Amino acid sequence: MIKRLEQTKKKKNPHKIFGFYPTQILVLGFFAVILLGAILLNLPMASQNNEKIGFINALFTATSAVCVTGLVVVNTLEHWTLFGKTVIIVLIQIGGLGFMTLATSLFIIMGKKITLRGRLVMQEALNQNSLSGIVRLTKSIIIGTLMVEGIAAFFLSLRFIPLYIEEGIGWGIYLSIFHAVSAFCNAGFDLIGPDSLVPFQGDLLINVVIMGLIVLGGLGFTVWLDLLRTTKHEIENQFTWKHWFQKLTLHTKLVLVLTLALVVLGFAFFAVAEWSNPLTLQHTGFKNQILGALFQSVSPRTAGFNTISLAKMKDASKFMMIILMFIGGSPAGTAGGVKTVTFGILVLTVLSVVKGKPRTEVFHRTIPSDIIQKALAVMMISLGVVVSVTMLLTITEEVNFLDALFEATSAFGTVGSTLGITPNLSNLGKIIISVTMFIGRLGPVTMALAFSLKQDRHIGDIKSPEERVLVG
Repeated sequence: MIKRLEQTKKKKNPHKIFGFYPTQILVLGFFAVILLGAILLNLPMASQNNEKIGFINALFTATSAVCVTGLVVVNTLEHWTLFGKTVIIVLIQIGGLGFMTLATSLFIIMGKKITLRGRLVMQEALNQNSLSGIVRLTKSIIIGTLMVEGIAAFFLSLRFIPLYIEEGIGWGIYLSIFHAVSAFCNAGFDLIGPDSLVPFQGDLLINVVIMGLIVLGGLGFTVWLDLLRTTKHEIENQFTWKHWFQKLTLHTKLVLVLTLALVVLGFAFFAVAEWSNPLTLQHTGFKNQILGALFQSVSPRTAGFNTISLAKMKDASKFMMIILMFIGGSPAGTAGGVKTVTFGILVLTVLSVVKGKPRTEVFHRTIPSDIIQKALAVMMISLGVVVSVTMLLTITEEVNFLDALFEATSAFGTVGSTLGITPNLSNLGKIIISVTMFIGRLGPVTMALAFSLKQDRHIGDIKSPEERVLVG
């Protein structure tokens, strides 16, 4: 029996690709894209002053772009040339969709067959439970993304072209495309200036388009497809909202309910907390107060744009942003954070324990125990990362605790919001934040598995004896 087990271990693992697991391929692939981006951004032609920005700064910017974060050490509009800005937006698109998604698309265009190994990496990259339909899903993601970004860019151009007509129609179009891609990918990079979207605080068109892109990108691609499939089916039959909602998958239901709940909760909180703040919303007018509070509720879902001064917000609002940034968007999308479903499952589990229920149930469905365990692992590892980075920043940088916690959470959640300390980070601080953004984009569990020396499943079903311990 022992000899048979040893022979089984020596067999080639079918899940390995050139000696690497899919999680390791993802980590190495993202790192390679970041490294290439850093090299390009460090070229003299990428900077307005025609001088190298320095490899650490270039690496930080490339990491922020690929990890769709938005934290910057220099002003994106003023420092980078058109070449540098284009490199950044390409990195954002690659990071938002995932390099494997784009690589697979290129293979499809070239007529190449996607191998089983490639499908395994795609499955890990898109956070799917099955290999079935993975190539079809990739095609849908690319087509859907280009359509949404294109439509959004058109509407943004209606505002940007007239506003920047002195710089030429081309610049207005470029701004529209740049911000459409950045917003959909939840990146937070902008070409407006040092104040992000504050100059457009009362612009209804820009606010609605940017918020719509943030929400769509944060919902997740699998939710898109489920909504389209269910809506098409209902239109062909007798359409009712109740039946439409019932036909959605449990994942989609959770995403929609949690997303709406967090947006409404955030809006109500920011409206109450900042309505009378003379440094943010008080003197902006009723419409701007409503738009400002709503935008500030949507943006922490890992987008990083802002229409009010973050540094001038009350501490309670800053802490609320930290909570929203930590939760982030939804799985299989462009957003970061621990994800809405992870947070929702743990809340439901706690409620089940409080009510004395043996199982976690929602919408007449039971959540499997392995999903709850994974959600708990994601939450605990994520908390560990944020706490560790916060402590490191308080040591390496001259910042107070709240600013350090805000910066650490923003980096981990790939949000890109800052209270103004990013440009003043030391080289060590920039490296710490870069690593945090990298972990946040790929996910803490993926990173843990990638660096694990052993990922094989245990052979057999050997269970140790149970023994109860005291909890609480």
